[in-house]
Amino acid sequence: MSDKLRVATASLAGCFGCHMSLLDIDERLLELIMLVEFERSPINDIKQIEPVDVAIIEGGVANTDNVEVLREFRRQSNILVAIGACAINGGIPAMRNHFSVKECLEESYINGIGVLNPMIPNDPEIPLLLNKVHPIHEVVKVEYVLPGCPPSGDAIWTFLTELLEGRPIHFPYNEIHYD
Repeated sequence: MSDKLRVATASLAGCFGCHMSLLDIDERLLELIMLVEFERSPINDIKQIEPVDVAIIEGGVANTDNVEVLREFRRQSNILVAIGACAINGGIPAMRNHFSVKECLEESYINGIGVLNPMIPNDPEIPLLLNKVHPIHEVVKVEYVLPGCPPSGDAIWTFLTELLEGRPIHFPYNEIHYD
């Protein structure tokens, strides 16, 4: 059994930019894998979630699958981190909250530009949309938030190393941005 902290990540409704920023820590990723074991993430393409010390979630909660994944991550983790604007406040996906689900589906599948065979999909394999996109703290308890859209690789590095070392998390001014 390893002494490393066990970390899992997931992307819900968002652009995957936060995971790209995680990769933007570049060669420090090699240092990170000396400190943590990635149990589930795009880095290792594992789909199930086992008990972990830290779960990092990006993206808002937009459909029933997002709710299920998020709740399972919460059950399996000691610390849950909301990373990026979508996880923290719904981000760009929450722009649909100004419209009904019916309006969104009709615009996408019936009236949208380039739609050839107008039909709203109805398949049990497709998760049902929620009435609105929620930030993850509206669904589960969150211990930490890391703002940004996306946060920079440097901000992620600072956050992870200070969390892993048990230090208070403090960012230099140039690492926090909201654009």
